[in-house]
Amino acid sequence: MTAPERAAADRPDPGAVDPAAGPVATAAPGVRREEPAPVATAAPDVRRDGPAPDGGAGRGRWLGERIGSVEVLAALLVLLIVFREPMARALAEPRLQTWTTVFVSVMVQAVPFLVFGVLLSAVIAVFVPRSFWARALPRHPGLAVPVASAAGVVLPGCECGSVPIAGSLIRRGVTPAAALAFLLAAPAINPIVLTATAVAFPNNPEMVLGRGVASLLVAMVMGWLWLRLGRADWIRLPRRPELDGSSRGRAFWAAVRHDVIHAGGFLVLGAMAAASINVLVPERWLQTLADNPVLSVLALAVLAVLLSICSEADAFVAASLSQFSLTSRLVFLVVGPMVDLKLISMQAGVFGRRFALRFAPATFVVAVAVAVGTGAVLT
Repeated sequence: MTAPERAAADRPDPGAVDPAAGPVATAAPGVRREEPAPVATAAPDVRRDGPAPDGGAGRGRWLGERIGSVEVLAALLVLLIVFREPMARALAEPRLQTWTTVFVSVMVQAVPFLVFGVLLSAVIAVFVPRSFWARALPRHPGLAVPVASAAGVVLPGCECGSVPIAGSLIRRGVTPAAALAFLLAAPAINPIVLTATAVAFPNNPEMVLGRGVASLLVAMVMGWLWLRLGRADWIRLPRRPELDGSSRGRAFWAAVRHDVIHAGGFLVLGAMAAASINVLVPERWLQTLADNPVLSVLALAVLAVLLSICSEADAFVAASLSQFSLTSRLVFLVVGPMVDLKLISMQAGVFGRRFALRFAPATFVVAVAVAVGTGAVLT
C-alpha cells in the first residue's frame, strides 16, 4: 500500500458511528437542524435597583420609588424637631391661639355627628332597596313632592349622599320633582342634623324648629316649581359605581369611605374658614354687617355657599358667628345644605351643567326668602 492510500485509510469516515460515543442523531435531508437558543441579555433600558446611570428621568423614577408616606412623615417630624422653638413661639401668639381654639371646638363638636350620619346613611343607601322609594311615593306627582320632602327625615347624612340617591330615585322611576325635593330636604331635616342644631344652639330651641320648617318648605316649593317649569332633558341620569356590582359589605365600606373623604374634607375647610373669619376679619367689619339686617342676611347666605360645610356640622359654625342675628344665621343653615359650591359641582357632574345652572340659583333665591320669612315669625 502506497503512502497516499495509507493516509486515506487512516482518515475518519464522516458517516461512521463511534460505538464508544453512542448513537448520534443525524438530520434527514431537507430537515432544518435546530441551533442552540441564544442567551437572553438584558436590554440597556431595563430599570434596575440602584442609582440611575443616566441621572435624568431614570433618577426621578428611582426617587419616586424610594420616597413614600413614611419618608414624608419622617421628614416632617425632623422639621418639627428642628423648628420646635420658632413654632412654639408662633403658637403662643394670642391670635393663633384663638384660631386654634375655634377650629378645635368646631371639629370636636361636629365630628361625632358627621361619623354617625355617614355610617347610617351608608346603611340606608346599601341595605334599603332603591325600589322601595318608588313604591312608597304616591303616583300623582303633585302629592309625591311633599311626601318625598318629608321622607328626607329617614336619611341621616349630608348633601354629599343625597345627590346620588336622588339620581337613583329618578332612575328607578320616581318623578324628578319628588326626587329633587328629597334631595333638598334630606340633608336639612334629618334627625342627625336637627340634633346637631339643638346641641349648637342649646338656648335657642326655635332655631331647630325654624330650620326644619324652612328647609321643608323650600324643598316642596322647588319640587312644585320643577313640575311647573322643569324639563326632562335638563337631567342626565346618574350612576354611582361603588354601590353597583359589589357585595353589600364592600358597597357599605365604599359608601362610608366616599362620604367620609368628601364630607370630612369640607368640614375641615369649613372649620378653618370659620376660625379664620373670627381671627382675620376685624370685629368692626363683622359688627357693621351684623347691624344691617339686609347685609347680614346676604353676607351669611353667600358665606354658606362659599364655605360648603357639611350639613351635619354647619350648625356649630353658625353658632360661632355670634355677632349676627338668629335670622341671618338661620339663613346660613337653610341655604348651606341646598346651595353650596361642592353641591353645585356634584349636581353638575350627576345631573348635568344645564340642570345646575338653572336649579342652584333658583334654590338660592327661594331658600333666602323662606328662611327670612320663617326667622321673622319664629325668632
